[in-house]
Amino acid sequence: MLIIVPADILRLNYPPFERTYERAFGFLMRESEKKHSNGVIWYIIGVIFVLSLYPVDVAVISIMILAWADTAASTFGRLWGSRTPPLPSRVPILGLPLAPRKSLAGFLAASVTGAAIVFFFWSWLVPAVHGVDPAWDWTSGVSGPGVDHSSLGESVRAILRYAGFSGFVTGGRVGLTIISVVSGLVTGIAEALDLAQLDDNLTLPIISGGFIWGFLKLFSWFSS
Repeated sequence: MLIIVPADILRLNYPPFERTYERAFGFLMRESEKKHSNGVIWYIIGVIFVLSLYPVDVAVISIMILAWADTAASTFGRLWGSRTPPLPSRVPILGLPLAPRKSLAGFLAASVTGAAIVFFFWSWLVPAVHGVDPAWDWTSGVSGPGVDHSSLGESVRAILRYAGFSGFVTGGRVGLTIISVVSGLVTGIAEALDLAQLDDNLTLPIISGGFIWGFLKLFSWFSS
């Protein structure tokens, strides 16, 4: 950041430096970034944000989504976007604005990639790493120590038990499949959002990670 930010300020305000910069690094930049701030800055801010505020496994997943789901959406959107319908102007029910350039092909690519990342991460990568208190595991699902033991969560669980609801099994393949599918949809929507032209290197990890973490907390209320 100490190098990138000053270089970007110089690039945008000093034409001779801009020409030199683009000759050296222009091949790494999107066309839209040549007249605006570098996406790498927003990438770093987004990564710092999720690593600071989210559980480490949720933060890593959101960074992987930024790296792979965004790339998948862009790639498949360019290849087949013209052959599929455009997305609606807003997310149904939620009413959040979607970028007009986004296509169904890109949305599906981001969703499938996001779901695959979540399934792969918690089913294979986390069990291979010791000493981690994950938000989900095979045995306890989302009812383990890594999720929600706030007073609100405990109250909801107590009310549901009093009403005779024994809870869902959130562990195993069924629980992880539900989480993966929801995470995939969240990824697709987050990648397609149009939030006052904010850079998706910033918004994608923050929104996808935040919604996944929120869903895990909500899901834990109904766990057995």
